[in-house]
Amino acid sequence: MNLRGRLLSQSTVIFGSRIAGAGLVVGVQAAIARMWGSQILGEYLLIIAAVNLLAMVMPLGFNTVGTYFAAEYRARQQGQLLWQFLLRSYTHVLFAGAGLGLVFLFISILWVDQLPDVTSYWMPATLLAVAVATIFINGAVLVGLKRPYAGFFADGLVRPMLVIAAFVLATGFAAPSGRLNVMLWVFALGYALIALGHLGLVIRTVQSLPVNADPAEGQSNRWWRFAAPWVLIALASSFFFDIDLLLLSALMGTETLAVFGVSTRIFSLLTFGISAVYAVSLPDMFEAAARSKNAEFHRRIGDANLVAAGLSMVLFLGVLLGGPLILWVFGPGFVAGTMPLAILSLVLVVRSVFGPGELVLSIQDRPWTSLPAIGLGLVVLVIGNLALVPLWGLTGAALAALLAFSVWSVALWWTVLRTTGLNVSIFPRLEELWTRSKSQEQI
Repeated sequence: MNLRGRLLSQSTVIFGSRIAGAGLVVGVQAAIARMWGSQILGEYLLIIAAVNLLAMVMPLGFNTVGTYFAAEYRARQQGQLLWQFLLRSYTHVLFAGAGLGLVFLFISILWVDQLPDVTSYWMPATLLAVAVATIFINGAVLVGLKRPYAGFFADGLVRPMLVIAAFVLATGFAAPSGRLNVMLWVFALGYALIALGHLGLVIRTVQSLPVNADPAEGQSNRWWRFAAPWVLIALASSFFFDIDLLLLSALMGTETLAVFGVSTRIFSLLTFGISAVYAVSLPDMFEAAARSKNAEFHRRIGDANLVAAGLSMVLFLGVLLGGPLILWVFGPGFVAGTMPLAILSLVLVVRSVFGPGELVLSIQDRPWTSLPAIGLGLVVLVIGNLALVPLWGLTGAALAALLAFSVWSVALWWTVLRTTGLNVSIFPRLEELWTRSKSQEQI
């Protein structure tokens, strides 16, 4: 099966599982809104947003480059170096989690009366962040070792089922005022156990690689050179809307924020479909780059862009047709998120057209050069929120996000073109296919 066929088949399976898992999460969030109230849903979404951001920072970027180094060390049969990389990654999470817990404890003791209500959930939130960070590392490494299903299913299917279990237990056995706290504790403890089991799968997979006396000099510097900028890159890209929700919490009420939060969660689900396309192709891209097969590397990026662009258009049409019905499940008030969700889905088209610029810059050993484009996008987001949200509310927030993503994507594409001479957008591959088609017609 060629690359495009494999991308379509594997991405379909991964995205299908994510759809199933996200459907469960959507159902739980709808139940929270219906049974516990939209204000509690808003608090829950803020807590999960904070957990995701903390979990991304805890490994200090090693989770974001785990796929790259796992693929490289697998291709070169350097199991010893991969073991060292994993040990460093998990050590970061343990120390960061312990430090974060102590800081929250100190703050809660000194300023308990001045803190907002959501900060009272810091204990389960910290444990949950450690578990999520661990699974981030596990998943990245498993994808690099060409086990994408194992890499994605823990977060895509197991986590949603655990959310359902936590919600059911909290609804059935906790008092109304303590339901959210019980749900978060059940979720955190259960996911911690899942993270340990997932870690065992990583260990068994890595054990299949030969352990040689490979020289480790310079590897730590390489890890940091790649990982440090990718902390910011991953925070801004993978958790863009978690940042946005925290920013909007100062401009919107909790109930309005819940509507936008639900829209962004549905959008994040759609984004995972595009991410799955690139994730399936990542090991082959990395191997081609490691073996200096530039032509093959560029062709694989072009094919991934084509598949991602086609899928993004299908998802946009799906949002136009099914968005109102999905949002209505949360309650009549959530239908107001229909237009913002449609606007947000256009981000997928922009992302696919201009390609994975940050990935190419990292492979070219220039990850830091992507930071100005990311910073520009975040600045546009803040300014857009301040200017458009007071005028148009939810629609203004969606337009600000679309504008920020567009500026970011174009700036990143231009950065790659200027620094490496490579055009990572979809256009070169389209031109190549068009030229080939015209040549075949002439024959």
